[in-house]
Amino acid sequence: MALRPIDNALPVPPPERPMKQLKVSTPAAQKQPESKANDENMAPLQQQPPAGEASIDYVPSEQLVAIDDPESEIQRMVEGLDSKDWIMLCASLNKARQFAIFHSVLLLPNLEKAMSVVVKSMKNPRSALIKTSIMASSDIFSAYGDKLLDSTTDAFDSLLLQLLLKASQDKKFVCEEADRALGAMVKSMTPLPLLQKLKGYGSHHNLRVRAKAAVSISTAVSKMGMEEMKEFGFVPLAEMAIRLLNDKLPEAREAARNIVVSVYEVYTRDEEQKQEIWQSFCESYLAPVHAQSLIKITAGSPKSLLVQEMTAQDFHCLQ
Repeated sequence: MALRPIDNALPVPPPERPMKQLKVSTPAAQKQPESKANDENMAPLQQQPPAGEASIDYVPSEQLVAIDDPESEIQRMVEGLDSKDWIMLCASLNKARQFAIFHSVLLLPNLEKAMSVVVKSMKNPRSALIKTSIMASSDIFSAYGDKLLDSTTDAFDSLLLQLLLKASQDKKFVCEEADRALGAMVKSMTPLPLLQKLKGYGSHHNLRVRAKAAVSISTAVSKMGMEEMKEFGFVPLAEMAIRLLNDKLPEAREAARNIVVSVYEVYTRDEEQKQEIWQSFCESYLAPVHAQSLIKITAGSPKSLLVQEMTAQDFHCLQ
């Protein structure tokens, strides 16, 4: 039987409640506003170029102007070429471009120094300085031409190597500027002495350098006449083309074909039976397989190409 509670029993006191601790309020850390750049609903902010990069102007040669007082500016320009500040160095190189175009006589005593600074600047990691120096080399080529080959130092050789290296780079705007500089070089110089400088790069171990050199060689050969080709040698020209015809890069192979066509046109200029004379030359001085390669390039019609291909195949079968 269940016991009933007794109404007059003393109530059991409730357990004591713990005293509340007083909270000491501390100033809340100020919440940083979220960056708008992290808002996924907003377009990403464009990164601003470093200070100084935007201040470099790439002025085309045709937009350069003469210097008002070149006699007083020449020494200041020469001193600026020694500057450690790359922005000031760019300005001095642009000033050197003005001297080369409009006051070349004043720059001539300091030309080798200017060329050495141009070469050194091309090795700098700053793309703006590299491009400015390449543009300076173009104007130096146009202004002085063959005089650059008379240098008592290796200034021209160093400049040529750096241009070939820069033309072989992956940076498009540097590569294109170097290509223009190489074009200015070939255009402004006598082809035979320039070809003597270029020929070694036609067998360079770097295939990109080799291809860029092949293009310059091809352009130089296209400017040569009978006497110049005789002096260099028709056979060495043909052998140079043969080496490049087997190159890995199509740019070099195309340049080699252009060399062959240029040599063919000069060699057979006064001949009526051009292809026969050319065939006789190739077969007299070259290995049969190489001779057939050059003959095929200069053949005039697709039918001739087909016949020569069949002849070459028969020749290999006989061997």
